[in-house]
Amino acid sequence: MARKKKQVVLEKVLVEDYAAEGKSLGRVDGKVIFIEQVVPGDVVDVRLGKNKKDWAEGRPAHFHSYSPDRVTPFCSHFGVCGGCQWQMLPYERQLQYKERQVKDNLQRIGKLQLPVIEPILGAEDTRYYRNKMEYTFGNRRFLTTAELGNPDITPDSQVAGFHARGMFDKLVDIDTCYLQAEPTNAIRKAIKHYGLEHGYSFYDIRAHQGFLRTMQVRLCRSGELMVNVVVGEPDKKKINPLMDHLLALFPQITTLLYTVNTKRNDSLHDLEPVAYHGKGYVVETLEAFQFKVGPKSFFQTNTAQGERLYQVTREFAELTGNETVYDLYCGTGSIGIFLSKKAGKVVGVEVIAAAIEDAKENAALNNLKDTAFYAGDVVDVCDDEFFAKHGRPDVIITDPPRAGMHEKLVRKILDMAAPVVVYVSCNPATQARDLQWLSEKYEVTRVKPVDMFPHTLHIENVVQLKLKKEINNELPE
Repeated sequence: MARKKKQVVLEKVLVEDYAAEGKSLGRVDGKVIFIEQVVPGDVVDVRLGKNKKDWAEGRPAHFHSYSPDRVTPFCSHFGVCGGCQWQMLPYERQLQYKERQVKDNLQRIGKLQLPVIEPILGAEDTRYYRNKMEYTFGNRRFLTTAELGNPDITPDSQVAGFHARGMFDKLVDIDTCYLQAEPTNAIRKAIKHYGLEHGYSFYDIRAHQGFLRTMQVRLCRSGELMVNVVVGEPDKKKINPLMDHLLALFPQITTLLYTVNTKRNDSLHDLEPVAYHGKGYVVETLEAFQFKVGPKSFFQTNTAQGERLYQVTREFAELTGNETVYDLYCGTGSIGIFLSKKAGKVVGVEVIAAAIEDAKENAALNNLKDTAFYAGDVVDVCDDEFFAKHGRPDVIITDPPRAGMHEKLVRKILDMAAPVVVYVSCNPATQARDLQWLSEKYEVTRVKPVDMFPHTLHIENVVQLKLKKEINNELPE
């Protein structure tokens, strides 16, 4: 029988500095201790989860004193739901740490010669900034430490909210979430109360059964509001009355959908949402551009900051009106369309065929003629025949997922040798790795972080690259 490891608690550790990914660090006898849920200036006892020779990591077991930098979190669920990790930090300090995270990643991982990093572009609105929220219904409530010893409180209850951090089967029953403006909380509560009143089952993720499962709310600054209720049973006698109830309570809903999901996972990409009311999608705006956003479409979650992110991207592209722009990982075409007025031609490539159909519709919605979108892998699509048809790129925009770019795509970009590359990233660590690969031909000429998600550890970063002078001089006229 394996012997249980003794838990190690380090006492009165001074949290000295921010590390990365939401962790801070202290030192004990020269050993670095990475600590979650603390800020520099806190003095804590640390219960270790990992304990290696040169480093360890853990969580606070007791606070002896708090950092003077701390502020009071505005959400009653802070520290439990895990959605906002940094509400205890002033927003200005959050931005400082995020800016430093970008610089550290580019220097430490990318080992790059950097220009002066431009000041981070913070959000004007640090609450109610999300246009999309996803909630979960379930039959097991997460209990706080204080509730665990109360015999009158049971985890077996019908709840609506978010998964507790690190737990797939327990939910935090949310009262008020400050990430999206009303009526988001009112809609979630209305569905929960209706389900309770009418005996609807809430989803049991362990048994994979139950009626109320998840929901998405998309609130656009255009004023349009889309709600998609995901249920686990194709029961029209339950679905239709619930839909009618929501429309009666919330006449501002412009599109109401339901999706039947009997799978073991929550992904919607292979399911068909049913439009119960409205046109089945919403239209969102960025500057003067319009974008059709369906229940399965990808769109920047923070509309205001998404617009500013694209403005930085357009500025870094240095367009004069004549350039051929290749938009790689183009998704539904939002960046390419946003740049289109200042480009000669925009060519988008994306591996997801459904996203390309959305991109074509968005181009048509904005009456754009000099755009073309193609489904497929960039490595396969962008061959000599493709270049002969569309011309080689003057500017490349790349906006990959968190995993960054595949090495084959980096090689393709090096082969295309566009004078300017603008790399938009949601993960500066993988961006740094890719920039190191690209340094074979390119130098980093501008860097600007953009904060899309206040009170979280996430950060976007935009980098401008230009061909090294010696490479540029070798290219044919």
